[in-house]
Amino acid sequence: MEHFDILIVGAGLSGIGAGARMNEQCPRKSYAILEGRQAIGGTWDLFRYPGLRSDSDMYTLGFPFRPWNHRQAIAPGELIRDYIRETAQEHQVDRHVRFGHAVRHASWSSKDACWTVEAQVQGEVIRYTCNFLYMCSGYYRYDGGYMPQFPGHERFGGTLLHPQQWPEDLDYSGKRIVVIGSGATAVTLVPALAEKAAHVTMLQRSPTYVIGLPDWDPLTEALRVLLPGRIGSAVNRFKNVWLATLFFQISRRWPKLIRKALRLHMRHQLGNACNVDVHFNPQYNPWEERLCIAANNDLFKAIRSGRTEVVTDHIEGFTETGIHLKSGRTLEADIIVSATGLDLVPLGGVTFSLDGQPWEPGRSITYKGMMFKDVPNLAQATGYTNASWTLKCDLTSLYVCRLINHMDRNGYRFCAPHNTDPDLTELPFVDFSSGYIQRAIDKFPKQGSKAPWKLYQNYARDIVSLKFGALEDGVMRFTDDGATLPGTASSTVPGS
Repeated sequence: MEHFDILIVGAGLSGIGAGARMNEQCPRKSYAILEGRQAIGGTWDLFRYPGLRSDSDMYTLGFPFRPWNHRQAIAPGELIRDYIRETAQEHQVDRHVRFGHAVRHASWSSKDACWTVEAQVQGEVIRYTCNFLYMCSGYYRYDGGYMPQFPGHERFGGTLLHPQQWPEDLDYSGKRIVVIGSGATAVTLVPALAEKAAHVTMLQRSPTYVIGLPDWDPLTEALRVLLPGRIGSAVNRFKNVWLATLFFQISRRWPKLIRKALRLHMRHQLGNACNVDVHFNPQYNPWEERLCIAANNDLFKAIRSGRTEVVTDHIEGFTETGIHLKSGRTLEADIIVSATGLDLVPLGGVTFSLDGQPWEPGRSITYKGMMFKDVPNLAQATGYTNASWTLKCDLTSLYVCRLINHMDRNGYRFCAPHNTDPDLTELPFVDFSSGYIQRAIDKFPKQGSKAPWKLYQNYARDIVSLKFGALEDGVMRFTDDGATLPGTASSTVPGS
């Protein structure tokens, strides 16, 4: 079996960023990136539905070591895909990627102090070993999105599809389309479809907060003139991070104020074209679920034009020609798009075993949101729910590099976080009430009630903890021989 110092799973935004940090921080270490698909880009190569774009600004979603230079801050999918690929080439990460390697299982051996990783390649199983395993594989299934079993869906005579499997040759010109959903996918998809379709209906069970923002930032353009180069990019990145954090904190502290401001904003945008009290009046407070962005107010413009209608109702069942609602109304459709969310899985759906015993992520607790209690030499890249995904992923990659270099300097073979605090209680990994999260929350590892087991949605705090915090903090345990760490798989039941 081929051996590497580090194996990275996934060649998307976080995986390519991890590879670039490895080249920069751990140049003497060997690594490979195992990618299940045949292309770099992850989410941004997989999804191809009309209107695909970032749901946060690219100045913070992009890499800090390669600033985003396009004028569009809320960028279309093809620009993001090209950006990731160009970054991989420029930082020589692409030469480490092994395509068509779908990782299925990983097993840890304390005796050998290494992981054995099994990947399916063209129907065969290929095994690799590594000292450290870094999961950048995302949090949802790539082979299919969440599709509810709609009553009578088999009766529908038109096209029923999920945005995750959007056909490239689908002609929707002049068609009647119903998009089921009100999340980020629906909010971006609906106005894009409305440009060619005869009519588009956004059918939702409950409303979502939508805020209209321009896809470019005049202040950013001014900073580029006044502070060109990396200095200007760093200042702009800090500005956007600070504004997003401030808005989140104000929303959580004074939800009624932000709720009122958002509803005034939506009333101003929609006027009499839509009943805001019915269709844009969520039952939850701002940031109890993620806010959706309408770039350049495109969703509001589509509704005002009459090409798009929002319907808030429940599905009674499908008919041969559309959807029958519980209110008694029937929505006629040629195409129905089920923008009903992702099918979430922890750690890319990979199964694990520790010293011969199965390990389930749902029975574990995360350390600093990136490693797992009593699991050696394993980390995951996860982002923020209230800010750009890459912000946390890049800090995690820097921490992993620091950890690997620290182990190398001190002759440690492996490490694992271990809890000795009897007062630590378990909490859900995230506290969002979104349906697609609640469906799968039990599969995901928990967070603890206090640091370093608590997951803080705070970039400034994570900079201190992950970039500058002590590695040997009394919780992270290290060993320099083949002995079993206290609390790891060989000495306790996994995940206990």
